[in-house]
Amino acid sequence: MFFSDRPENYGKPWARDELILAFELYCRIPFRKTKATNPRVVELAGRLRRSPAAVARKLGNFGAFDPELRRRNVSGLAHGSQLDREVWDAFHHDWNALVLEAHRLKHELASPTQGLATPVMPTGPSERVALVKQRIHQAFFRDAVLSNYENRCCVTGINVPECLIASHILPWSRDDRFRTDPTNGLCLSATFDRLFDAGLITVSAELAVRVSTKVLASGNAQVSRLISSYDGRPILTPHRFLPSLAHLEWHQSNVFVP
Repeated sequence: MFFSDRPENYGKPWARDELILAFELYCRIPFRKTKATNPRVVELAGRLRRSPAAVARKLGNFGAFDPELRRRNVSGLAHGSQLDREVWDAFHHDWNALVLEAHRLKHELASPTQGLATPVMPTGPSERVALVKQRIHQAFFRDAVLSNYENRCCVTGINVPECLIASHILPWSRDDRFRTDPTNGLCLSATFDRLFDAGLITVSAELAVRVSTKVLASGNAQVSRLISSYDGRPILTPHRFLPSLAHLEWHQSNVFVP
């Protein structure tokens, strides 16, 4: 028997599977939108047979564990449970596995009329299974990184979602463990994503943009105005998951062209 087969869960203790789904949603929407009126909160509440207010409170409980929110003097809700903390720690220990688990649970909770198109975990050739997992990971990572930066390029502030890319700092092809970890991501416009991948910009430990001397010396007026002018400027501070300093140092040492 799963949640969708049970009587209303209002007021009942939260199960670990429910908390996995709540934390996955916490990552995918901006913290200021973790409200009972948010359609995504309402949707999850319906799946869990809980009230939207209860789900919103649980998202607030997760906020209490978030060190970046504390640094910005934004407090989550008190009275989080030990199980809340365990789920928080579990995601941070293995983002990839928990993202797939949350995807499976969402499909297990879906009603027949919801018609979710993507199969939970396909059978057949291993290449197809790997492709589906990759798409699940990519979708979560994009949502988590873009919501972390309030859907704005962290360098330029551009807020057109179609122009934004969730850029991996440490390529997942190099270390798959950080494929879905939001601290391994920067929200960049398409141009700055390409510059970052090419090593023509990087982000320092102080979270400031560094532009390669190769670009700074170009002598082109448009390059100077549109790219070089950001050299030394701080990036927009993410609202939750700060970029990993270890990954930024790796990029500076192995990709960036000084």
